[in-house]
Order: sequence, then C-alpha cells, then structure tokens
Amino acid sequence: MQNKSLNNIKVLDLSRYIAGPFCGQVLGDLGADVVKVERIEGGEEGRRVGEMVDGETLFFMGANRNKRSLTLDFRHPEGQALLRRLAAQADIVIENFRPGTLEKMGCGYDVLSAANPGLILVRVSGFGQEGPMASHPCFDGAAQAHSGVMALTGPAGGAPTMSGVFVADYSSALYATIAALAALQSRHDTGKGQVVEATLMDSALSMLTTAIAESKLFGTEPARLGNRDRYLSPSHCFKSRDDKWIYVVAGNDHHFVKLSEAMGMPELPADDRFATFFARNAHVDALEAIIDAWGRERDAADILQTLHAVGVPCEPVASIADVVDNPHLAHRGQIVEVPHPAGGSVPVPASAIKMSATPPAVHRGPPALGADTRAVLAEWLGIDDAEFREIEATGCL
Repeated sequence: MQNKSLNNIKVLDLSRYIAGPFCGQVLGDLGADVVKVERIEGGEEGRRVGEMVDGETLFFMGANRNKRSLTLDFRHPEGQALLRRLAAQADIVIENFRPGTLEKMGCGYDVLSAANPGLILVRVSGFGQEGPMASHPCFDGAAQAHSGVMALTGPAGGAPTMSGVFVADYSSALYATIAALAALQSRHDTGKGQVVEATLMDSALSMLTTAIAESKLFGTEPARLGNRDRYLSPSHCFKSRDDKWIYVVAGNDHHFVKLSEAMGMPELPADDRFATFFARNAHVDALEAIIDAWGRERDAADILQTLHAVGVPCEPVASIADVVDNPHLAHRGQIVEVPHPAGGSVPVPASAIKMSATPPAVHRGPPALGADTRAVLAEWLGIDDAEFREIEATGCL
C-alpha cells in the first residue's frame, strides 16, 4: 500500500450503526489499519438495516470500507480477555456502547490504559458518559429533536422536520475523528493517550450558531423558514418555466446588484425596500415575489446561464440521479466503486478529504463478517495455529 497519512496506526473499531463506524472509516481512508470487532451472530446491527445487495446492506457498506472484520463474543470472559489483548496493541479504540458497558466488560479506560498508556479511547454516544441524560438511548433523530435543530427545520408555519440526512451522526463522526487525530498529536508530544468524546447531542448543538445567543440575550425563538436562508435575502428556491427548482442566493449588496441587473431590473437596489441588507430581510416576501415572477417566465437552463454569467450563486435542486451523473463530481472522483465481499462492486461517495502528498483512498471494501479474524490475531497478537484453535474451542470467536 502506498504511503498514507496514518500508516502504522492501528484502530480497534467496536462501534455500530453510523457515528462510530464512519469515524473508523475516515481513519481507514487515511491509511490506518482498522479492525472492526463484531458479535459472532449476525455482526453489528448495520448489517441488517436497509436494502441488501448480495447479502450485505448498503447501510453497512456506506460506513465500513477500509476495515477488516474480527468476530468476538463480548460477553464471554475469554472474549473480554482477548479484547484487552487487542486493545494493548491498538493506537485507537472506538466504541459507542451505552455508557458503562465497556466498564462492565472489564475493559474500561483505567484497565486498558494500564496495559497501554498511549491508548486513545474514542467514545461516541448520544448524550455523553455522565449527566442527567447519559443513560438515555439515542439515535440521530432524537438528537436533532432535543438539540433544537429540528425546531429550526421545516416549512414556515409547519411541523418541525428531520434533516434528510443523519446530520447528528455524521457530524459526531467527524468531531470524533478530529479529536482522535488531535490526541495522536498530543501523544506524539507527551507519550500519553487519553479519552476523547463526541456526542450526537453536543454535535447537533454546535450547529445552532447564533440561535443560542438570540435566545439567551433577546429571549427570541428562531422560526422555521423552510428553504429561506436564516440571514440573507433573497435566498430561496424558485421555480422555472419548465417546472424545475433553482436555489438562488444574492443576500449581500454586490450579489443583489448583479441579480437585479441580470433580471433587467437595475432599479431594484435603489428601491427603499431593497436598498440595504436589513431592508431586504424586512421585505423578503415582496422581493421573492419579483424574482419568482421573473423565473417562471424562463427555463432553468436560461436562468442558470444568465446568473452564472454575472457571478450570482445559484444551482439547480438536483435529484440523486442528477448527482450520480454530475460531471463535476466525476471529474473530482467523488463517487467511487468499493469491492463487494461477494464479488463486483458498489458505488459510494468517496472521501471528502483532498491531500496532495498522502491522499485518502479505498484500498479494501467493507469486510465480510469475521473474514479477517485469523489474520488479525496472527498479525496483532502473534497467535499461532495451535493457540488459535485453543481460543476457538472456548466459543468466544
């Protein structure tokens, strides 16, 4: 394998579903040796969620490339002992069990770090390891709801709405990854590992930006605005004559002048209702009505060409089929084929990270359940055939 950013870094991934596994996948894309430890019967829960292709779910394949799979019975004393041995060889352990689960297995950080002082334990959870809500079960939607993100999302005057993608899960995964990399750098300086934590609740909360200050300082509750930008006007989806949606944002003075000129209405910036940032926000309904009327007299291609020519930010609202065929994404290699354990391949989003010297890459597909148990135990722990058979006989593998 060519040189990667995280060559020689060993990661033990005990997590399931999205946030933990996606953190492990990012580390794997960057070159770490990521071993996914799964239950013997059925593997992690993500293997049973959503559409299946040749015995594997697309859900699982979306967060588990660049990993190897080792099966282990966490409840078995011999399995717990083997987990401690593996953790002693790891640089990073990722877990997203309910708080206290790892400790009940005899694998708390105090135990693991005693044998491996440089170990970095990445703990991903819904609400954290302590606090009044620590024991609450949590999925992405619950975090969106309780963090306030859902209250800000949805049509104006309508019901609160989940995001179309799992924003709390994926942002937690990225925060966990950032923290793990920072902990590696700290260990480089100090020789000591540490516990790092990312929660769905905290991650979702981090996206509220000014809403917290508005509530604390002014006692206001931000309204749901649908597709309107919360700060800039005009910024909305407009429909074309050929029945396509286009998102246009021209909230600053420069872009608004360009938009007005492109629409053949250069007088708009001199109108008191639209002359300033604050005036446009105050009269957004009237402004959007003007743009909407202009757009409905033109086809989408004409609108896009006209506005792109003068530098006004605007893009069509793409279907997923449009995204798959997007030539820009093809040019950047942002959709890649990952090998399927049963043969062939499955298209998935590529890493969003670009690096000039040590770029992330797909070097193996998502693993078949337990396919690498024997190899990992030999490479990480030096377990030979005789010892492997002895361990296997206990029923923990």
